[in-house]
Amino acid sequence: MKIDDTKNKILAVAEKLFSRFGFHKTSMDEIAKIARKAKGSLYYHFASKEDLFREVVAKEIYNLENILSVVINDNKLSAAEKIKLYLIKRMEILNNAASYHETIKADFYEHFDFIDDLRAGLDLWEKNNIKKIILQGVDNEEFAIVEDIDVLIDVFIMVLKGLEIPFFLQGKYEKYSPYFDDLSGILIKGLSK
Repeated sequence: MKIDDTKNKILAVAEKLFSRFGFHKTSMDEIAKIARKAKGSLYYHFASKEDLFREVVAKEIYNLENILSVVINDNKLSAAEKIKLYLIKRMEILNNAASYHETIKADFYEHFDFIDDLRAGLDLWEKNNIKKIILQGVDNEEFAIVEDIDVLIDVFIMVLKGLEIPFFLQGKYEKYSPYFDDLSGILIKGLSK
């Protein structure tokens, strides 16, 4: 088996175990056993359980960014349609990103400092891309000119992150996801001319 195949197998098993049992209740021994790899093979690819978890979360974030990039760069969509689709897709993808949920939970009970840079990178990526959508809307005269766009974007990100707790940690995603159209409508109406 190739080195990359081994690493991908370890990642796939780790992703399943972390999503099912969480970071603390998943051991490197269990990952090695389920992946049918020697424990040394895990440590060849990942220096620690933290590094392995970090890679799993990075993969979820990469997936999120890739899918949202399609929305952001779709020239057929208006800025309002992009905001709406961005919100819906973001929450849909994160609903299935179980290891990302673990990082949200950690913010309340402890701190996973080994993934701070991933979360900060996602925040910056989102801010830049939401700004791009809003500026498109301003340029196309869909949205009013915003005096301090950076503050608006910070608030938008806070709203999105504020929804993550009840949706993903309290299990309310299924109950409230049918209302995402209404929520995005409120946001779009606030931006509109």
